[in-house]
Amino acid sequence: MKIELAESYGFCFGVKRAIKIAEDNQNSSTFGALIHNSKEISRLKNDFNVTLSEDLSDFKKGDKAVVRTHGIVKEDLASLYRQEVDVIDATCPYVTKLQKISESMSEEGYDVVIFGDEEHPEIRGVKSYVGDRAFVVLKVEELERIALQDKIAIVAQTTRKVEEYQKLTSYLIENYKEVRVFNTICNATFENQNAVRNLASRADVMIIIGGKNSSNTKQLHSIAENLCEKSYHIEDTEEIKKEWFKNATLCGIGAGASTPDWVIQEVIEVIEKQK
Repeated sequence: MKIELAESYGFCFGVKRAIKIAEDNQNSSTFGALIHNSKEISRLKNDFNVTLSEDLSDFKKGDKAVVRTHGIVKEDLASLYRQEVDVIDATCPYVTKLQKISESMSEEGYDVVIFGDEEHPEIRGVKSYVGDRAFVVLKVEELERIALQDKIAIVAQTTRKVEEYQKLTSYLIENYKEVRVFNTICNATFENQNAVRNLASRADVMIIIGGKNSSNTKQLHSIAENLCEKSYHIEDTEEIKKEWFKNATLCGIGAGASTPDWVIQEVIEVIEKQK
C-alpha cells in the first residue's frame, strides 16, 4: 500500500504565528484554547509552561494573556485591558480582518450575515463586533426565515467550504438590492481543501488528522468522505484501526490547519506498520 500526503496540509500561517507567539511568551496563559489541537496544547504546557484558561477572573494585573488564534469576544478583550493584563494578541490576521470588516459594515448600517457555526469561538468573537443586526447562518433555508434589510454585507468563517458560501451569496444577490460580499475564507483553507479533494478522488482510504473540535478539519473530512467512502477523521495514532487498510493500494493523508507535523509523522509511522 502506498501512502501519499496531500499537496497542502497541516499548520497554516495563522497557527504557525500563534505557536511562535506562545513559545516566545513562556509562563503565560492562553485565554481559550490557542488552537484546536489538544496534543499541541499539551506540548506548549509541558515545554513552555503555557497554560490554558477559560475564565477572565483567572487573570490578574501584570499576568500574560495570550489571545487565541480564533480571537475572542470584543468585550472580553476590553476587560483584559481594564484589568491591566499584559495582552499578547495571537489572533490570526485573517480573523482580525474578518472582525474589522464586520464592525465597519455594521457601523455603515448594513445587516451583517455571517456564514459559520454560531458556537465556534471565531464566530462568537466576530459577532461581538457587530451591533444587533448580526445573523449567523449555515444554510440558505435559514436565510429565508430572516427579515433582512435592503443593505446587506455577508462574510464567512475563515475555514468554511467556498461552495456552500457561494449558495448563500447567490441567494442574497438574487433577492436583495444591495449586497456586499467579502471573501474572508483564508487561502490555506482553499489550498488544503483542494489538495484533499484531489487526493481523495484517487485514494482507497483517506485519513484526515486534526482536533475533533477543529472546524477546518471537519470540512476536510467532509470533502474526503464525498469522494472516498473509507475516510476517517482521527486526532492521533490511538484511533487507527488495521481493518481500514485491508485491500487498499493507496492511503491518502490530509491534515487540518492546527495539526502539527510531529503528530502527522507519528500517524504515518503507525500506518506504515499496517501494510
